[in-house]
Amino acid sequence: MTMSTLRREFLARQAMGIGSVALAWLLKQDRCAAKPPTVDARPHNDLKPRTPPAPPRATAMISLFQHGGPSHMDLCDPKPELSRYDGTDYAEEIQFSFVNDASKKLYGSPFRFQPHGACGTELSELLPHTASIVDDMCLIRSMHTGANGHEVSIRYFHGGIPAVLGRPTLGSWLVYGLGCESQDLPAYMVLSDPGGLPVDGVTNWSNGFMPAMFQGTVLRPREPRILNLQPPPHLLGTFQRQNLGLLRELNEKHLQAHPQEAELEARIASYELAARMQTAATDALDIGSETEATHRLYGLDRDETREYGTRCLIARRLVERGVRFVQLFHAGQPWDNHSSIATALPGICAKTDQPSAALVKDLKQRGLLDSTIVHWGGEIGRLPVTQGPVAKAGRDHNGQGFSLWLAGGGVRPGMTFGKTDDFGHRAVENVVTPNDFQATLLHLFGLDHEQLSYPHNARLQNITANRPARVVHEVIA
Repeated sequence: MTMSTLRREFLARQAMGIGSVALAWLLKQDRCAAKPPTVDARPHNDLKPRTPPAPPRATAMISLFQHGGPSHMDLCDPKPELSRYDGTDYAEEIQFSFVNDASKKLYGSPFRFQPHGACGTELSELLPHTASIVDDMCLIRSMHTGANGHEVSIRYFHGGIPAVLGRPTLGSWLVYGLGCESQDLPAYMVLSDPGGLPVDGVTNWSNGFMPAMFQGTVLRPREPRILNLQPPPHLLGTFQRQNLGLLRELNEKHLQAHPQEAELEARIASYELAARMQTAATDALDIGSETEATHRLYGLDRDETREYGTRCLIARRLVERGVRFVQLFHAGQPWDNHSSIATALPGICAKTDQPSAALVKDLKQRGLLDSTIVHWGGEIGRLPVTQGPVAKAGRDHNGQGFSLWLAGGGVRPGMTFGKTDDFGHRAVENVVTPNDFQATLLHLFGLDHEQLSYPHNARLQNITANRPARVVHEVIA
């Protein structure tokens, strides 16, 4: 075993409790310029704060990713014609994922819709809290991946190419392009579900072909969210300072002997971040300091919403402290309602509706919504026809047309954009692809999706993988 390997193991095991979390986040604070440099096309392997080439509307983003494919015609894209022709055969061609359960019988939504807010956006009765923020959000009803599978569409949304593994995700591109606002917390953080990993696992927050410093840092789904955040009492004070000083001295000597070993230099900086996180992370994760009114706003007083509401509240506290990009994921794919949608869909809505709306309200009342984008949506939608027996009707996958919403960070509020056909099957007006979505988000951060690039396989790669993409200016305020 080499000295370098031994040193890395020592850092991981002896980082006063939290070195393992910070080792994935390779900050280089010592080299931060007094004036942030502008973004350029040359690769960089650090997280210095950078000024984007265009004035940014947003400086942070929280993505509430809804794995499984929320049923848009039952939630946010009302289809009277679908209800009118309920039980009749659909005349158009359909791509089924589960052929054995396939049917061409149209299935009208069992849930009522009504308009809300000054904008009059219609939403399902399953989203009463989201209905209270319609005047702050832009509902895009014309998303299109062209593929019905989960993984293929998830990778399209996160990495820019359908089905392809090994691509940096949106959060990686943002922190690569803009660096780190906080010097005491990671710039890209993932809040995972107590039930386990989402579909497609850790690739949801992968750094792909970029250095590991650009990957998402995962907080534990239960308390303590960072194990051993504080050292044991007998290691505090003088002993800890001596330990840190010795490690710094050993590593600096090794670095002087190997001045080109950038990985070691970055790990030294990440270890210093670990020490700073003992204070910063403790503060950021302390939701006990929030008021009772805030707890109630997020639903922390209710069993159905407590867990997801806690994560939404933590997300707000993280961006409040300079974290650039935060993602919330579900275990598995709870929106994948292939059967009994009339009873299954209300359950996942009850978990997420109040906390999601509370996040937007809370950011707004604190003056943070203007600079923070909130995203809510999944990778696909559902088909307008019945899957399985009518008594236990579900809906199969549909990547041809579905919905998501955005709020804050320069997004035009109180509007709907795009349309699906009369049955909610295909996007037919102002179609938006995941590449368009990515280009638009980067534009709101002051970045050009074509110019922000990283060299890989002897060519410059960008978030859209050099595929056609447009900035959807119509949804920008």
